[in-house]
Amino acid sequence: MTSTTGDAEPDDMHQRRAGSFGAAAAAYARHRPYWADAAVDWVLAPVRDRRPVRVIDVGAGTGRLTGALARHGAAVTAVEPDPAMLAELRRALPDATAVTGRAEDIPLPDGSADAVVAGEAAHWFDMDRALPEFLRVLGPGGVLAGLWNTYDDSVGWVRGLDQASDGLGSATVTRWRSQVGTAALARLGETGLFSAVEIAEFRHGHRRTADSMVATIATHSALLVMDGPERERRLAKVRAYLGSRPETGAGGFIVPLVTAVVRAIRG
Repeated sequence: MTSTTGDAEPDDMHQRRAGSFGAAAAAYARHRPYWADAAVDWVLAPVRDRRPVRVIDVGAGTGRLTGALARHGAAVTAVEPDPAMLAELRRALPDATAVTGRAEDIPLPDGSADAVVAGEAAHWFDMDRALPEFLRVLGPGGVLAGLWNTYDDSVGWVRGLDQASDGLGSATVTRWRSQVGTAALARLGETGLFSAVEIAEFRHGHRRTADSMVATIATHSALLVMDGPERERRLAKVRAYLGSRPETGAGGFIVPLVTAVVRAIRG
């Protein structure tokens, strides 16, 4: 559970990017992909026999993962700091339990969760402060998991899309493995507090058109913090690439994704 970027960036830029999503909350809710069902099953498997399975979704955003966890039978509490993102979550999931809070200061009691999960969010956390909070709310034998949707760059046109977007959209699975996955295994393993720390990958897809693919990429933080002309130049480059490819140039297509998951089981 660490950053998806290879090189460290200045703290002020990291904070700007972390706080950029609220301005695009509606677009985020509309365009970001869902999670592979098998990935959600795998996250919950170690605590599946608990009734109910109490899950805290930290950095819940617009509720993509909150809804998936609920559909898998979990009793979910969504924790999200941004009011615009939280409003989208409550609009989409009016019956969900959702509270304002941060990974570094979870407003819930000790031992109140069987699982703590973060979907596309853990790389924004201050893990020195967040990890003790996760352990505080997580009961014995509980699950801590981070999930990321990544582009499957074993597919040629997807590698080209990553190049056309200058790597500013969702991370490729290759980049995730070399940067996030290995760092998360090391970070969680060295605590000595988990009986198992594992990685798994689950392939699925996201139906897009060229226009909606550009809109999806535009919801990523690196684009959100750019000035307008530079952002439009980058997105025009992506649009031109998609228009040039037979796989994506006309009508709808499926973007091949991999939901990559780090799962740790508390000892």
